[in-house]
This record gives sequence, structure tokens and C-alpha cells, in this order.
Amino acid sequence: MPLDLETYETHEVFNQAPPFEGQNLFASDAALSEAVDREGAGWARGELDALGACAGDPATLELGRLANVHRPELRTFDRFGHRIDVVDYHPAYHELMRTAVARGLHAAPWADPRPGAHVARAAKVLVWYQAEAGHVCPISMTYSIVPALRHEPALAAEWEPRLTSSTYDPSDGPAPGKAGAICGMALTEKQGGSDVRANTTKAEADGEPDIYRLTGHKWFCSAPMSDGFLMLAQAAAGLSCFWVPRWQPDGTRNPIRIQRLKDKLGDRSNASSEIELPGVWARRVGEEGRGVRTIIEMVNHTRLDCVLGAAAVMRQGLAQASWHTSHRAAFGKLLADQPLMTNVLADLALESEAATLAAMRLARSYDVASGDEGERLLQRLLTPVVKFWTCKRAPQHAAEALECLGGNGYVEESPMPRLFRQSPLNGLWEGSGNVICLDVLRAMLREPASIDAFFAEVDTARGADRRFDAAVTHLGDELADTEPIEGRARRVVTRMAVLLGASLVLRHSPAAMGDAFCASRLEDGVAPTFGTLPPAVDARAVLRRSVPWAA
Repeated sequence: MPLDLETYETHEVFNQAPPFEGQNLFASDAALSEAVDREGAGWARGELDALGACAGDPATLELGRLANVHRPELRTFDRFGHRIDVVDYHPAYHELMRTAVARGLHAAPWADPRPGAHVARAAKVLVWYQAEAGHVCPISMTYSIVPALRHEPALAAEWEPRLTSSTYDPSDGPAPGKAGAICGMALTEKQGGSDVRANTTKAEADGEPDIYRLTGHKWFCSAPMSDGFLMLAQAAAGLSCFWVPRWQPDGTRNPIRIQRLKDKLGDRSNASSEIELPGVWARRVGEEGRGVRTIIEMVNHTRLDCVLGAAAVMRQGLAQASWHTSHRAAFGKLLADQPLMTNVLADLALESEAATLAAMRLARSYDVASGDEGERLLQRLLTPVVKFWTCKRAPQHAAEALECLGGNGYVEESPMPRLFRQSPLNGLWEGSGNVICLDVLRAMLREPASIDAFFAEVDTARGADRRFDAAVTHLGDELADTEPIEGRARRVVTRMAVLLGASLVLRHSPAAMGDAFCASRLEDGVAPTFGTLPPAVDARAVLRRSVPWAA
């Protein structure tokens, strides 16, 4: 006898929020949309609108889920015992990579360096990262490595056409036979971490000019199936930079030994490995002994992407929290209409908006710094300042957003656990908090004019709010203090970042948001938790600006 399922029904499922999908992640983000025009990339709106629709499409979100559920797997040997060092990815990962490369997230500013190219790419990264973050790591590394390769024009001429190709080719073979290439970096070692000058990997000249053999190890090598890597090793003249292709020029595999894959907190779709280098073939990039100098532009471009990733985490956290609370009722009204929840959501929206504005303003400096000394100085200082603060705020923001969903946000079927696990990553990549703050001090010490460039930027909002004006004066006094600054570097950098955010929000966001930002972050300092906006703040106006579905 057939089972009558209706007989066994115990209840009706209702008051559950539908999944957040089918939304255009670009068009629904007013702050980002306006910033694209303001910062010089209005010509890319069509591309961004299409990418935003793709990023929010249920099929794309399912690819992101699959790429994280089915993690990369290492095959060290083939079935006959031959060493192969291959990492297998789920097809969903490759589909995400294929879209990112086709849309130019990996290299468009180098292939087509028109005005606003870095801004356009930054907006694409901020949107696409929300769909799935892990695969953006090799995308970011490919983007960042091009300036370093240009230290060797012949090397750049050989590899740039591959790296800027709009075709993603995941096949494992020599680069000359591939339709496109992706690259990675392997800089840190067991004993040193961020202190790369402590690296022990040796580089020995191999007879031909600029050709070396590297012997040693690397403790973190993400995307180990990349077609080439930048590495640091100790040569006769000191720490130097090298290009290490996966395949040697003679068509044989370069003996990069993948020891194991890291079991990471998050970023699970992206393989991160430990590797050993038993005399791998390498080509020097830049002068011997000038390795750190050679990679500095690579580091800066990667830090820009850390900012974009953190801003994307905040935007997606806000979207998920506001969507859920706008579709779920409790105690007689929608959660989003409960005054305390409205306060929390508005506070999250303020933080997300400031992060987006700072990220896009920073991206513009990468477009124009080469021809504008003031922008170059500003870029040098803002990059670590904005990285420090956005990356510190992202985990707090993600945790609060998850809490808005309650238990529904704590189960693995929700996107929130993945977002939460991803949130600390950008604070670690290319310098943790202390390293970044010390870099801010270094920039101010070596180029004091960068401080003037910073104040010239924030001062454009002078007169808009008395609390802002007072904060500018206070920061000037703080920087003029002759007491040792290293121990208070985090306090100084925090104030710089919050002041920059206030300046941007006052200039570019609706008046209600400028007032709310200054009231909640300048008058009494940054509150330790979200949801503490003063009573006079128009929280509903903030939400109407930020999330159309919560208006």
C-alpha cells in the first residue's frame, strides 16, 4: 500500500526567510555603484551589472557551495609510484575560475590599462568575492605578480600574454602549450613567517645568466597547481626574488614537492600547501639581494585585494542579515522593524559603506599614482591603514551578522559559517595587524610628505561636521606627540582609518549616514559592539540607502 505522506505531516513550514539569491550584487549596492562612477570607471557599469547578476544567481551560489564541500585533494604519486604532485579540484572550482578570468578579475588593468581600470577591477572583485571567496586567491596573486615580473622585461614579455589571457586553462602542462596561465607566490617559511629576511632557502647560480637552483622549503604555497610562482631565496648577495615555473623550459616538470595541503579554518575551496624545493629551476627577477624591493609592488596590490575581500565579507554579511530579518517575524513584527534590530542592521550598514568607500578610493590611487606624486604618497600610506582597519572589522561584522540569523545562521547549510570562517583571512595575508601598523609607521618616517597627503585627503570634508573637525585636530596632535609611537601604533592607525571613513561618508553618502557615522565612531570613539547607535540617529534612513529589501 502506498504511503500517504499527508497523514504523517506534523506542521506547516512558515515564517522562514527564503534564500538570499537572485539578487544583483552590484545593482543593489548603492555605495559601490556610485563609487564606480565617482572614481573613474563608469565605463564598466555594463560589465559590473552583468557580473552582479551572475554573482547572485542561484547556479553560481551552488558552485560556491560545491567548491567548498568538495575540497581540493592532493595526489602525490600516480598508481605506479611516480611522483606527480597534483592537486585535484572539484569542477565547480574550475567554473568559478573560468568566469573570473573571462571577466578580467585576474589581469584586466594590465591588458587594458585605460583610466579607471583598477577601479573597475576592484568593483568586480568586491562583487564576485561575495559569491565564493577561495578561488579569488589565485586570481589576486595573478593580478599582483605582473608588476614584479616587469622588473625583467624579457620575462614579462614571455609571460604577460599568458597571464592576461581571458581564457582559463587548468590543464597541467608546459605554459607555452596553454591558452592561459595563473600564478602564485610562495614567500614564507617555517621559521620566519612575515620575517622573510629570515628565510633559509638557498639559491645557487646554475651556469646560465640569471638562472638558479633553489633548495629549501616554503611553509605556505597557495594554489600549488599554478603555472608559475614568485619565491624568495638567499643568493650570494642576499635575499632575492625568483620566478619558478611549474614546468622547466625543457618541458620536464620542475621538482616542486607538495608535502601536504593545509587543513585551514576557512578558504577551503583554495588549496594551500607546504612545499619542498630540491633544486628547482628558477629565474632571478630584479637585482640579486633586492628581493624585498622587487616584490613590494606585488605586496601592495595584494593588500589592495585584502581590503576588497574584507569589504566584500562585510557587504555580504549585511545582505544576509538584512534579508533574513526582513522576511522573518518575531513578537508581532518583522525582525528588521524591531528597534534594536534596526539599530544593529544600520550599524552594520555604516561599517560596510565606509569599507566600500575606502576600498574604492584606494583603488583609484592605483590608477593614478604613477603620474601624480600626491596620489603616490597617499597610496603608500592608505594601503596599510585601510587594510588594517577593514580586516580587523570584518570578523566582528561577520559574527554580528551571523547572530542576526540566530540558529539558522549557525548551521552549515547557511552561507554564514563559510563567511565567518573566511573573515579573518585577509587580516593575515600580506601582513597581520602588527606588521601592517609598523608599515604605516615606516611609511610616515621615510616619507613624511605622506602624512600631508593623508590630511589633504581627509581635510576635504572639513566643516561638514564639528565632531569630524575635532577628530582631525586630535589626530594631528597624536601624530605630533614626541613620545615613542610604536607601542601605540594600533591606536594611531585606527584613528587614521576611522577618520578617513568619516571623511568619505560625509562627502559621498547621504547626510543621515554622515551624521550617524560621526555620532557613533567619532564622538565617543568606536563602540566595542555593533548596535549601539545613539537615539538621534536615523537608522531607517541608513537602511533605505544600503539594502533596498529592508527599506
